Amino acid sequence: MARMQQGVGELGGHYDLLVVGGGINGCGIARDAAGRGWSVLLCEQHDLAAHTSSASTKLIHGGLRYLEQLHFALVRKSLKERETLLASAPHIMWPMRFVMPYAAHLRPAWVIRAGLYLYDHLAARKLLPASAGIDLRTHIAGASLAARYRRGFVYSDGWVDDARLVVLTALDAAERGATILTRTRCERLERSPTGWTASLVEADGRRRQISARAVVNATGAWVAQFLHAATPAHSKRNVRLVKGSHIAVRRLYEHRFAYLFQNPDRRVVFALPYERDFTLIGTTDVDYEGDPAAVSAEPAEIDYLCAAANQYFVRQITPRDVIWRYSGVRPLLDDESRDPTAVTRDYALDVDGSDVPILSVFGGKITTYRRLGQEAVNRLAASLQRDSAPWTASALLPGGDLPAGGFAVFSSAMGRRYPWLGATLRQRYARAYGTRIDRLLQGARGPSDLGVEVLPGLYARELEYLWRHEWARTAEDVLWRRSKLGLHLAPESAATLDAWMQRHLGTPAERSIALSAATSPVSATSG
Repeated sequence: MARMQQGVGELGGHYDLLVVGGGINGCGIARDAAGRGWSVLLCEQHDLAAHTSSASTKLIHGGLRYLEQLHFALVRKSLKERETLLASAPHIMWPMRFVMPYAAHLRPAWVIRAGLYLYDHLAARKLLPASAGIDLRTHIAGASLAARYRRGFVYSDGWVDDARLVVLTALDAAERGATILTRTRCERLERSPTGWTASLVEADGRRRQISARAVVNATGAWVAQFLHAATPAHSKRNVRLVKGSHIAVRRLYEHRFAYLFQNPDRRVVFALPYERDFTLIGTTDVDYEGDPAAVSAEPAEIDYLCAAANQYFVRQITPRDVIWRYSGVRPLLDDESRDPTAVTRDYALDVDGSDVPILSVFGGKITTYRRLGQEAVNRLAASLQRDSAPWTASALLPGGDLPAGGFAVFSSAMGRRYPWLGATLRQRYARAYGTRIDRLLQGARGPSDLGVEVLPGLYARELEYLWRHEWARTAEDVLWRRSKLGLHLAPESAATLDAWMQRHLGTPAERSIALSAATSPVSATSG
């Protein structure tokens, strides 16, 4: 049985590994270690993926623009991971074709062709088609572009629901024996000759102590701060905080292609089909020095993204057209680059101590999270005297065991199995939960079995499932991380949902913790 949030008196006191931080890297490390038979506890002060890991451009990609910066090793590492990840959870990740309109004054055609050739061949591809030149006067993607763009290129990468990837990774870790504690802050770590003692604090102020043989500091933007403030360990490494902002506007085109737009400042901006009704545009690269938990999109960034889109699309947009905006602070490995766009997206694993180690994660990106987790656990295995083999390269995430033929065949089968579900709701369930849809709907024979419709398209049964199995405790957890229903619902929906969840879900103590977490100030141990 998965070990999720438990009461103070129910937890054992000693673990092989304590992971601090519930972002993509922390959850990936916890999953890998739990799958090797280690006893693992992960604590996260807020919700899973509460910060950077839910504020990405939603791409599984090698990073085409990094080739221009000569980061060949990073691109190759990322490209090798693309198809591994896409195969692990095809309900929340899938291939996407990207169109790059050709702008002769920005980069010569031969440079683009050479870059795409490298992108196609730096790592083997089985699933993703190669790049090609296209005529935008006849290609479907050309209709929404300004007439001056007659020529372009198309290449392959992948799309991912980033927040759900984090949750499913944590769920897999829990089902392999890990204990996952959200709304639980690691206040202090003390080292002894035999291990670590960690002081943990829940959102309502309750405290507990646990011990662990090794610790992982996967606190993302707070990695250096956590080391300094909460541990006796040290590192010469640091992170450079770079803010990336995104906007969503009403759909600018009808087809399924995404775009990569070149800008005069040498940066690129993506435009992606998003949540059926929207186009997602991002990202910016701005050095950031404030509290990573208080990041927000500045007016200048919104103007920049609108201007970038307006250089290419027929339909022009202004900041008034922005339906949703979000920002994340990327904790990039500080390589002393002057330009934030040139800072490496690679990662470094820094270990302090050999017998009683703490491993800190500096940098990283979603695409390489599985490999990072594998390398981190390999690094710690010697200290813990473990000889287990890596296993995640061929493992599926929960719900990812789709039938032969992929998502289309699976979706069709769900239509026959649950004909009483409306098409929109059935598609959302299939995408979010994959084959776990059968657990969500176990025993349901019709709409009445879903319980009360708390908000349009959001029923009591799903909310109970998310509370019980996916650590959702607040409306924000549900509307913006477990789903993106917040984009489709009225702004006052969050208050309605919070009130319902506080009345109907969990024990009084759990509801108290969730309410405290929803209203408490953000602190510095989230991933």
